[in-house]
Amino acid sequence: MTDLKPLFDAVIRLETEVWNGVDSALRAACDLPMTWLDILRMLERTDGCRVQDMAQEFAITIGGASKVVDRVEKAGYCARRANPEDRRSSIVELTPAGRQILDKALRVFDEELRRRFGPALDDGEAEKLTATLTRLRSVGHTGDAGREAGQRPLPAMRKSVQRDQPIA
Repeated sequence: MTDLKPLFDAVIRLETEVWNGVDSALRAACDLPMTWLDILRMLERTDGCRVQDMAQEFAITIGGASKVVDRVEKAGYCARRANPEDRRSSIVELTPAGRQILDKALRVFDEELRRRFGPALDDGEAEKLTATLTRLRSVGHTGDAGREAGQRPLPAMRKSVQRDQPIA
C-alpha cells in the first residue's frame, strides 16, 4: 500500500495555508474573520438555524459555536429570536447588516478561492477533487459511527476546529 503520510501532510498544510490566506483577505477587505463568514454563510442557507446546528456542521462544541455567534451578534450581523418549537433554544438569523457584509465578503471569498485554486484546477478537476474529499470525509464519519455502535471502526476523525485567529 502507498505511504499515505505525504498525502496527509499535503492536505493539512494546504488547509492551513488556504484558511490563513482567505482569512487575511477577508480581514483586510471586510474586517471579517473567516470563522464569521462560515457562520454567515450557514445562516444564509439554513432556515431556522440554531447554535446546535452550527456546532454539528462545523464539528465544534455547542459552547464554542455559541461564543462565535455571540461575537457575530455583537457586531450586528445576526440576531437570535426565541425558537417557537423549543423554548430551550434560539433561532439565529442574518440581520440586514449581516446580509450586506456577507455579500461583500462572498465577493472577496470567491476571488481568493479563484486565485488559489483556479490556476491549478479546471472545473472538472475541481469537481472531482471535491467529490474525493467528500468521500474521504464520509468514510471517516462512517468509521466514527461504527465506533459508537460497538463495531471495530476506523479511529475517530479529527474534529474540525474553526479558528478566530490565523495560525502563525
